[in-house]
Amino acid sequence: MNISYNWLKEYLQFDLSPQETADALTSIGLETGSVEEIQTIKGGLEGLVIGEVLTCVSHPDSDHLHLTTVDIGNGEEPLKIVCGAPNVAAGQKVVVATIGTKLYSDDDVFTIKRSKIRGEESFGMICAEDEIGIGTSHDGIIVLPDEAKVGMPAKEYYNIKSDYVLEVDITPNRIDAASHFGVARDLAAWLEQAGKPYKLTKPSVEEFAVDSQEGGIEVIVENREACPRYSGLTIRDVTVKESPDWLKNKLLLIGLRPINNIVDITNFVLHETGHPMHAFDAAYITGNEVVIRTMPEKTKFITLDEEERELSGNDLMICNAEEGMCIAGVFGGLESGVTEKTTDIFLESAYFNPTWVRKTARRHGLNTDSSFRFERGTDPANTVYVLKRAAMLVKELAGGTIEGEVRDIYPVPVERAQVSLPYDKTNKLIGKEIPKETVRNILHSLEIEIENETENELTLRIPTYRVDVTRDVDVIEDILRIYGYNNVEISDSLKANLSIQMPADRKQKLQTLISEQLTANGFNEILNNSLTKKSYYESFETYPASHCVPLVNPLSNDLNVMRQTLLFGGLESIAYNRNRKHGDLRFYEFGNCYFFNAAKKSEENVLAPYSEEFHIGLWICGKRTHKNWAAAGEQSSVFELKAHVENILKRMGISGNQVFFETERNELLFAGMSVKTHKRTIGFFGIVSPKICKKFDIDTEVFFAEMNWDLLMKESEKQSVRFSEIARFPAVSRDLALLIDKKITFAQIRQIALKSEKKLLKQVSLFDVYEGKNLPEGKKSYAVNFLLQDEEKTLNDKQIDNVMQRIQKSLEEELGAQLR
Repeated sequence: MNISYNWLKEYLQFDLSPQETADALTSIGLETGSVEEIQTIKGGLEGLVIGEVLTCVSHPDSDHLHLTTVDIGNGEEPLKIVCGAPNVAAGQKVVVATIGTKLYSDDDVFTIKRSKIRGEESFGMICAEDEIGIGTSHDGIIVLPDEAKVGMPAKEYYNIKSDYVLEVDITPNRIDAASHFGVARDLAAWLEQAGKPYKLTKPSVEEFAVDSQEGGIEVIVENREACPRYSGLTIRDVTVKESPDWLKNKLLLIGLRPINNIVDITNFVLHETGHPMHAFDAAYITGNEVVIRTMPEKTKFITLDEEERELSGNDLMICNAEEGMCIAGVFGGLESGVTEKTTDIFLESAYFNPTWVRKTARRHGLNTDSSFRFERGTDPANTVYVLKRAAMLVKELAGGTIEGEVRDIYPVPVERAQVSLPYDKTNKLIGKEIPKETVRNILHSLEIEIENETENELTLRIPTYRVDVTRDVDVIEDILRIYGYNNVEISDSLKANLSIQMPADRKQKLQTLISEQLTANGFNEILNNSLTKKSYYESFETYPASHCVPLVNPLSNDLNVMRQTLLFGGLESIAYNRNRKHGDLRFYEFGNCYFFNAAKKSEENVLAPYSEEFHIGLWICGKRTHKNWAAAGEQSSVFELKAHVENILKRMGISGNQVFFETERNELLFAGMSVKTHKRTIGFFGIVSPKICKKFDIDTEVFFAEMNWDLLMKESEKQSVRFSEIARFPAVSRDLALLIDKKITFAQIRQIALKSEKKLLKQVSLFDVYEGKNLPEGKKSYAVNFLLQDEEKTLNDKQIDNVMQRIQKSLEEELGAQLR
């Protein structure tokens, strides 16, 4: 949120510099990210002066250029300027850019230099509106009234003022400070506590008066849950036109585009008071009544952005007697807005239920200045004040007469929250005993009323604009931020219980064990949001969008479903790091994944279609080692990832002979393997599909593994730790060079070998692969090592040969393998 320093000082007189103001606001919880000096027009019209064209003749070598002499009031010779504008003439008062002046157009900067145009020298430029930023016209030069003073700087003529804009980051609970007066009110409390001089002034509406007691548009509130208070006012015979400079400049400084005097007034009041308003063209209010109600489901409505939207039956609407005019608290309608043809207006100032506004805004994907404030909670006590403030500005800037009394529908006033504040709890939470008088002064400066006081406790009434303060701890937080966090001394000693608590359950112990193992191997743990984009899943069969668990009230379209896989969160982390030149990454994450299965719907159990699994994910990309004196640099590979997967299984006690790897068909992966035991698939790993990486702007290979931790736990529980003596008899190693079909995997060879010899065969490993020259078409060669060992005796050649012949025969029969 942008706050103008000069605008702020219209409500609060104080002596702090812009930077000191920013520091003070940050100290009380209104963090100010930047302080920027700015002008209402870029460059502040520096170097531009008012001049008078003394002579104007045609250029001898051009049919559209003119040679002029211009007096700029500096007491020197008139400037010779070549001008191509069709409307230039002698006797005109004009805006002149002198040599060295910089003119700004978007991000481009043009410096005026001495030049020669078709043989004639030019010492400046006579300017058009768009060239200096005061308008968009380029039809000709600016011609000023005769009374314009020659030699006056253009910035004085156009009343261009320098200001400072403070970028204040408002936290969701501090919507009371989302305006200039709101910030001024909070800063005044700090100035009071700091003992600095100040004067806080709220614009007065005491002179507000209606011009006619009769008439005016009626208001009917049908849905009082969604609209607890609605105030409105009718103004006839207004003149819709361009706003005066002071109003346009205020809006421009904080980044708003001026539209017309009526709309600009509503925007001004919004950023002055924090309370949104809306102005309707009264000609569109058929039946002479405004009705606040919901519309039938799937009603079509065109908003100001010319988009046709389909309304929900739970969208509150501002309607006339026949149809909708505005989505309440969110966005206006195309037809009912104020235009240059408008003569009569109806001003709205309301308090809408925050929950209703928030759900409607999320449903339609809209985020406006109004919805931002309404969905966090505006001040219900402020509607009539805001209405009168805006009406007085309308009469001042657009004329007109106020017809009828203020319509104010407020059947059940919102009660101010009551809070009991114990002194001892205040001191305990703050960490320091603050004098009671100081506490009372801070509460007074925050406009918190003390209803009753005892020796140990205060009973307080909270102003309605502080919607975030409902408990004693909320009040204590306010006291501390105004008192000053830095004023609470840090103790010289620290008392702490240094006993280490080990995880209580086996699942947590194993998770800690694997975390330590991965961290020791160069991985960093990440923690991503369980909420993610539904669009990630819209093209997949493995994780279809129909299996996503949707959020009823999502914060945004980027966080509208629960994740089904850990992959995408990790890719977001990789993209974030690589964009900041950190490319060699190893991540792991433990987290829940969520699934919806419509086939399991049950009237008896509404949760039947929903399931939740706890997963572990691993990501690797970039280099494994960098080039140095001892070794060449090496890129990471999917086999490095496989090794980490196997080490996790080994650390969890899941025997290598019980785990099998098979080719994985998965849209997430360019190539991959599934991880299986005898009875179930527990995960997969592989190379992430380049198409998916491209969506995240990742231009390198990413290797990813994901395993179901719950299934890993079940497998781990089956394993028992058994101890045996170190084998006293040597192991025997034998190799086979096998000619096999290309489609056959090592996992198949390993599985068949272990099945053929369950007692003596301890290990099967692949140590060479060959494809190409001198091999039949469609064939490849695998060199496989078999490790045999008998723990009770030394193996003889006959036993070894029998085992190897049995293995070889099984491979020949089941896979068609041949010895090379």
